[in-house]
Formats: sequence, C-alpha cells, structure tokens
Amino acid sequence: MNEFRRAKRRQLSEVVQVVDSMTDEVMGRMGNLSETGMLLFSRSEGVDDALFQLNFSLRLPKGGSHEFSVGAHQLWSEASPSSGTFWNGFRFIDLAPDDLDMLRTFVNQPGGAFA
Repeated sequence: MNEFRRAKRRQLSEVVQVVDSMTDEVMGRMGNLSETGMLLFSRSEGVDDALFQLNFSLRLPKGGSHEFSVGAHQLWSEASPSSGTFWNGFRFIDLAPDDLDMLRTFVNQPGGAFA
C-alpha cells in the first residue's frame, strides 16, 4: 500500500514538548511535524475533534530557537501497540504567517529523516 500525504513530515531527533496554553500542562512530545500538523505522543488518550491552543519551541537551522503558538484540531487518537502511550494526530488551524515561514524552513532543512 502506498501512502500519499499532502505535506512532508519531518521526524524529530530531539525531544520537543507540547504545552496546552490554556492549562500550562505538558500534553506530550512531538513525534513528527509538517507545516500543516503534527503527531503527538502522550500518556493519555486525546479527545477527537477537540480544539487546542498549543505552544512548542523548535531549534532553528541557523541557530537559536523559536516559540510557536498554534491553534490545533485533534483529528484522532489511538493506543500505541507496544509502549503504553497514545498517538494523537493534530491539524494546525491557526498559525501566524511568520511562524508558518519558520515552520516551513524547519521542516525542509537538509538532513534528518522524513515520515
């Protein structure tokens, strides 16, 4: 079976924690990232079709880091087959234009693995 995605997804080599900005609680860690969404690994099952305001920080290719604030729609959640965690799929629904440019640069930088 061939899978076709609209946006390239970058696997992350470092731990990137994702925080719910409404509760200031860490929801989990990012598994992969595209300019349109992300996979989040968490200890608890998410709520399908829920809306969130999320924050996360990424190290940029030219040095430094950038804090992102995104509106996100949780599309699905499923139990991981082996680790006792949950996989949660999110689609970004609100992202500032400058943040989108930085996110594209991060995802498309040379090196790294893609999902």
